[in-house]
Amino acid sequence: MHHLLKTYKRKALLLLLIIHCALLNVSVMAQINSAARYEIDAKRIGVAPTDKDALPRSREFIRLDSTYYVGHMYEGLYKFERSADYLGYKFAAVPLRKAFDLLSKDYGDRLRNLYSSVIYYSQYQSRMADLYQIAYALQNCYNSIEMPDSSMALLDRLESFHFQKDFFNVYNERAWIYHRNRFFTSEKFHFLKNSVEENEAMAFRCCQFQMEMISRNKDINDYWFGPDQSRDDILSVDHNLALLHCYNTNYDSAEYYYQRLIEGDRILWGNYASMQHELANIDTSIMYYSMPQSAREHALSEPDYYLPSLYIYGARTKEAITMVRNKIDESGSTPGFGWYNIALARSYLYDGQLDSTEFFLDKAANFRELHLHTTLTQSQYEFTINLLRVQMLDKKMDMVKFLNKGWWYSISDLYDIISLKIEKLMTEYVVVNELANNPERKRIVYDLFCGESTVTYDEIMYLMRDFNSSYFKNLCNYSKENDKRAAVRKYFSLAAAQLKLENGDEEDALQEAMQIDNELDPDGSNLLDTANEKLFQARMYELLAQASDDKDGNKKGIYANSFLEKFPQLIPFSGIKMKMKLTVAGDMDEISKDVLDDLKDCNIDWAENNETNIAEVNILFKKKGKNYQVFFNVKSGNGLNIVPEGQMIFKEAKGTGKELALRLFGKGGGLEYEAENETEEQLP
Repeated sequence: MHHLLKTYKRKALLLLLIIHCALLNVSVMAQINSAARYEIDAKRIGVAPTDKDALPRSREFIRLDSTYYVGHMYEGLYKFERSADYLGYKFAAVPLRKAFDLLSKDYGDRLRNLYSSVIYYSQYQSRMADLYQIAYALQNCYNSIEMPDSSMALLDRLESFHFQKDFFNVYNERAWIYHRNRFFTSEKFHFLKNSVEENEAMAFRCCQFQMEMISRNKDINDYWFGPDQSRDDILSVDHNLALLHCYNTNYDSAEYYYQRLIEGDRILWGNYASMQHELANIDTSIMYYSMPQSAREHALSEPDYYLPSLYIYGARTKEAITMVRNKIDESGSTPGFGWYNIALARSYLYDGQLDSTEFFLDKAANFRELHLHTTLTQSQYEFTINLLRVQMLDKKMDMVKFLNKGWWYSISDLYDIISLKIEKLMTEYVVVNELANNPERKRIVYDLFCGESTVTYDEIMYLMRDFNSSYFKNLCNYSKENDKRAAVRKYFSLAAAQLKLENGDEEDALQEAMQIDNELDPDGSNLLDTANEKLFQARMYELLAQASDDKDGNKKGIYANSFLEKFPQLIPFSGIKMKMKLTVAGDMDEISKDVLDDLKDCNIDWAENNETNIAEVNILFKKKGKNYQVFFNVKSGNGLNIVPEGQMIFKEAKGTGKELALRLFGKGGGLEYEAENETEEQLP
């Protein structure tokens, strides 16, 4: 028993010794940590987390004390500022999350009591500033790599601090997340509701809660921070409300909030331009898209994506091409690169340069786009590429028929058309499935000019015409009378007429198109922007020419001539055989004659030179050594310059006559032409 007691005493003494040593070690470590943290706080002065020396400093800080948040904050903020892709934001989120956890652990209680007194606030204000930087960057990382559930969890933790003044705009940020992810359901992210409408309602409710919080704490925050302290907080909510009301077609309310933002100097002109675009105020939209924009580095600049489309509306395709190419050169392969390549492909498509269209569509499809600081999504990205590809394939078939008026006798042309038809059907199948899986297709696809759409009204009208369902007929018939946007109704009228023509109702289509034409009045109620709505006018005259009977006087020719004047690049793909008279001069030899023979084989109705009021083509060949230079100009039947100063250099006849035929209708291309070898680098 005595021996057993001695054993217990020894064990007790040993346990006391271990506890004493442990406590002593904790005390020593606390002293070491305090000293290390004091050193870290001293060394961070003068070195911002975004400086080039911040990363080595972060490693030094972590080595001094890995349990202190500052080193991880410096590492995370450094990586965040330099992130431009998925992996960059993913890697930045790890140290930022650790910094947030450590800061909350060490200073959470102090921050919860931040507003207990002015002295206390002054003492811990720097920690609050660090928390703000960390939370801002971490939330942006989560949003950039499509982790809205993590963003919501972060906002829940921030709300738990119960700050008297909500510098984090917790509910306003929640509103954005609901709106950004409105097309998903709770099956995807647990915080979401189960329809677009419910998620939008939650976004509005979050804005309301944020306003109520600002109002509730206004008096005490005015005392702390001055009478204007709530101004920016309210404008932040106004920003989201403007976006939400526009998306939900409450245009008067959206305009009200945009005016508040303008007065408060907090407007993002690109967003306001998008609303003007949605209202079909194209000139106004171009003006606001062209203004200096506030944009984050390494992110899509939406104006640079949308503005080229508006140029296309005005038949300014070459300006659109130049604009987008300059933007791509400026931004490089950073987020937005894929969207800009889509915009460039569209610009080439409407300029008739189909090889370049395909090149840049493939480039966009092979780029992993990151949709930062935008409501545009990956599903829209893929849908836009595929819809443009369907149109391109359709135009390629039309081009085969244009370049050889006897194409049905050519085995190679028939083979090309069948191959293109199969490829088009396969791509259409993808488009149909993308539409079927899009819960907001009625709003952002079928609703012409929707500010959230990534395709143009002309592409949507093409989609309606290609699928030609009774749903689209009913939609167009209803919208042409009832759409809230007066300037958009004529577009639905034109779409309704196109559907009738597609269905074989030529007479009804003709009557409806003629009514649209008669009602258009630059100075009247049915406003027409003649400078920026040339694409609309071209589609109207295209329909009128297609639906008119050849026996009906010369109306078909008059409409075709108007079509030529508005948007000549569309004619080779319309099936309309344009009547033109040809004058040729210069150095004529076998090669020049072969070029002319190929030109005359194209689907153009070459008239007698004594005919009047039809388009005129003048061609001049000059030979210089082994090279040939061809100068050409085209005038419409009314004497308007269509192609005033065209020229092309070539060495052999192969393909040159067909290329010349396309360029007579305004197609762009390099000065030097080589068949089967025209690359995108040669094109303007």
